[in-house]
Amino acid sequence: MSEWNRDQWAAGAAPPPQGYPQYPQGTQNVPPYPGPTPNYVQPGFSQPQTNNGGGEYKQSFDGERFKPKKKINDPFFLVFFVLQFLGFVALSAVAIHSWVSDGGLGGGLGKSGATSGSAVTLNKSTVYLLLLVTAAAVLLSVVYLMLTRAFTRVIMHITLLLSIALNIGICAYYWITKYYSGAIIFTIIALFSILSYWGYRSRIPLASLLLQVVMDVSKHHTSVYVVAFTALIMQAALSVWFVFTCIAIYGKWTPGSSSCSTSSCSSGKVAGLIFYATFSFLWTSQVVANLALATLAGGPYGAWYYFGPREMGEMPNHPTLSAFGRASTLSLGSIAFGSLIVTLLELLKMILRAAQNSANQDGHPVEACLACCATCFVGCIESAVEYFNRYAYIEIALYGKSYIGASRDTWRLFKDRGIDALVNDSLVGMTLTWGAYVVGMLSSLFAYLYLRITDPSYNSGGQYTAPVILFAFLIGLMCSLTLSSAIEAGVSTIFVGLGEDPQVLSIRAPALFGMIAETYPHVVRGVPGV
Repeated sequence: MSEWNRDQWAAGAAPPPQGYPQYPQGTQNVPPYPGPTPNYVQPGFSQPQTNNGGGEYKQSFDGERFKPKKKINDPFFLVFFVLQFLGFVALSAVAIHSWVSDGGLGGGLGKSGATSGSAVTLNKSTVYLLLLVTAAAVLLSVVYLMLTRAFTRVIMHITLLLSIALNIGICAYYWITKYYSGAIIFTIIALFSILSYWGYRSRIPLASLLLQVVMDVSKHHTSVYVVAFTALIMQAALSVWFVFTCIAIYGKWTPGSSSCSTSSCSSGKVAGLIFYATFSFLWTSQVVANLALATLAGGPYGAWYYFGPREMGEMPNHPTLSAFGRASTLSLGSIAFGSLIVTLLELLKMILRAAQNSANQDGHPVEACLACCATCFVGCIESAVEYFNRYAYIEIALYGKSYIGASRDTWRLFKDRGIDALVNDSLVGMTLTWGAYVVGMLSSLFAYLYLRITDPSYNSGGQYTAPVILFAFLIGLMCSLTLSSAIEAGVSTIFVGLGEDPQVLSIRAPALFGMIAETYPHVVRGVPGV
């Protein structure tokens, strides 16, 4: 355990540093305000008040937090999400039924199985491959989270260094293969990553302390990992289902396939159906991940921040189940709304990336460079949307707001408190995202090596290497992001709580509050004694 853990989790922990709020114990006629977890601080604190910058104080439990109105928000997007999912179910049922009836077009596990299937399109050997990829992605995701929990600060250093090495490696590869448009872009990215490392190094102590706080909270709330692993299993099952559906679509509607018994088979139909299946997979995956985020933010993390530990008697009964019930019913439309925006941007980025690869293969460097720039631009927009969505979902989980209302209130809250600077400087999200990126890359590398070793009959010319690797990357990325979102949910909830009631953090985690107050004094303005 780190020095922070030894100092702050021991019984009779030291009071906050001089200059920070001192709360008397044994206050009469005032209900006790609980600490964050057992033995973190002594109980008996009076309930703090919040100064929101306008001179008026409010009780931190005022309002409709954890008690949203019984109203379905964003019903149009809820209906749209359900209909598209039912459409995917119907498409999958038709395609898989035909594919199974035809024996899966042959194929099997390993080199001998790969050469025994159909040579026209993807067959059963691809299913075995992507099932292995899914298992590898789940294992890698769990290992990465365990390593991050055990070696917080070291992992942050290593992740930043690996990200630089990865960018330099991709840049060098593109220059060697004369893929000039991609080489120019990744040269800029590599230089930026090198410069950003030296700037971000000074932020590692704060980020590692923040991550330790969240992980120690999750250690006392096993529901955090129950939700995370449930979401991970759902993502893995969804990935397997998506793989089977895509393979079955190729088998049923590819011209010349034994499953194609009508004249309606065409490459265009295959492309359209694969596009729809990918759209449905990405959107549903986003909803599953964001549903887990809302459950954790409105459940264990939110209840810990605002009510303290369960042992103090202030925490609502079954906060995780209650949060899941709200998120999966009343707020599902709002979660689907925000997830749809990210999904459309991701699809647009994939289309631009395909156009870039096509232009590069056809020998059109100018078009390839323009497509690459457009891909980066869309990626920046997607990152900005994801940035706001994460905190909007927390507002949705706590208050039951609509998506637009939650986004607007999140923006105002962050600007009023200046927390956007703290969030931008936090390395937690970057560390976990790069971990997911590495898991996705390793999953795609595993798929590539498997194809090279087994040399399946349908891929004799390498025509299916790119889509198989893409599927493997998406599976690894989604599995890792889902698991790491359990920790990131806690970090994001602390940021939202810091914007609404910053003085609560001085009770929950005095060392973390002190470091934030020293580095970002504008964030804790209005807190008595600061």
